[in-house]
Amino acid sequence: MAGGIDVVLQVLIWGLYAGCIYILLAIGLNLIFGVMKVVNFAHGELLMLGAYITFTFYALSGFNPYVLLAASVPTLILAGIIIERLCFRPILGTGKLNEIFISIGLIYIIQNAAALIWTDEWRIIHSPYEKITISIFGVNMPLDYLIIIITTILILIVLYLFLRKTRLGKAMRATSQNRKGAMLMGINVERMDMLSFGIGAGLAGAAGTLWVVSGQVFNPYMGSIPAIKAFAIVIIGGLGSIPGAIIGGLIYGIAENFAIFTLGGAWKDAVSFIILILVLIIRPTGIFGESAE
Repeated sequence: MAGGIDVVLQVLIWGLYAGCIYILLAIGLNLIFGVMKVVNFAHGELLMLGAYITFTFYALSGFNPYVLLAASVPTLILAGIIIERLCFRPILGTGKLNEIFISIGLIYIIQNAAALIWTDEWRIIHSPYEKITISIFGVNMPLDYLIIIITTILILIVLYLFLRKTRLGKAMRATSQNRKGAMLMGINVERMDMLSFGIGAGLAGAAGTLWVVSGQVFNPYMGSIPAIKAFAIVIIGGLGSIPGAIIGGLIYGIAENFAIFTLGGAWKDAVSFIILILVLIIRPTGIFGESAE
């Protein structure tokens, strides 16, 4: 019995860690969609850029890779602002097909640019804590996983306070709820577009940093799988819902680890998408999504 409880605890704890990276990526997607009503298919490439920014600053400075969140997040915020201004703003409102083509084109542009700058070799960063484990309720857990969980919680708290307590955050929420109404109230919705894309990209950059410090390998083409999972989480939680992205990310992370422990690693993606299919059958709008009227 004790052994069974230990396995359940390990699945839950490791699932929480795995869900954190997906949560940050999915919330970034939801922020962009909520304000701009644009689905950015190149979002996984922003995670990849965050990983390489962390790798580059780590190679140049030797700083603790967790500290390099202070480099990857602002860099990706700036990259997001540039992408929104140059790529999405000119075609916003001209049709969803144009938006899809732009974002798919960005996938190949960013991938090839990264391969040109950093080559297409697989890279890895070794965390200074990679050999340290701690015991939680009798279950051994890498210290890096705990740091990633705490860091994600802190990022979510800061994001919550920004959206709820600041004028810019309230303006973003107003734009998300009713774009025309926000314009009538004097809110610069184009500025909100730029801000939402920048913050969404910054969250992807944070996810990229946490991806590499957890010991996972990366190359210029690794963004596709995390992006697909983030899209699945967004659909599970409800398109445009930040609480839904958090719940969906936790469900996804726990489901992945449950599959690994019970069925083997080959099943982790399959089990997660089975959950996605079931959610769509039972509640097509997702857990927190609202039906269109």
